[in-house]
Amino acid sequence: MVNRAGLDHVGSLTTGDAAATREAARRLGELCAGGEAILLAGDLGAGKTCFAQGLAQGLGVDAAVAVTSPTFTLHAEYPGRLTFNHADLYRLRAAGELDAVGVPELLYAPGAVLAVEWPGLLLEQAGGEALLVELEHAGGDGRRLTIRAAGTGHRKLAAAWLARVADGAGSGV
Repeated sequence: MVNRAGLDHVGSLTTGDAAATREAARRLGELCAGGEAILLAGDLGAGKTCFAQGLAQGLGVDAAVAVTSPTFTLHAEYPGRLTFNHADLYRLRAAGELDAVGVPELLYAPGAVLAVEWPGLLLEQAGGEALLVELEHAGGDGRRLTIRAAGTGHRKLAAAWLARVADGAGSGV
């Protein structure tokens, strides 16, 4: 778990539409090696689930599998090159509820990546590493992604991801 105060600003990027948001997230997923915690923050409709869909593709989840926000089930697991654990904490109200969902066991699991929509309760906890992607509307269908990271591994991942997205600037990202 990570404390917001421990997150360093790594960079930002703007995507032009939902397809570009998914593509940027796919590139992040391709860089993951397992054990990463990707926290997705933003208002309703900011693109958190869209980002999670792209991340799943980058992790090798079959493109035919519908990745949706697990708002009511709280957690979904998808097989791929790495297991994709997708959690949505929107309905949780207290940090103690994280144990009931199994979030502590999902964090940093080898061979898996955890993406958390509405990570506020995780941000209230101390310690740990994470990559926080804050999504916000940037006019039209565009999104601005602000990237923050805690911990050496997640900072390196964020920097490599931003470099990879910059290298593919001609693809609409």
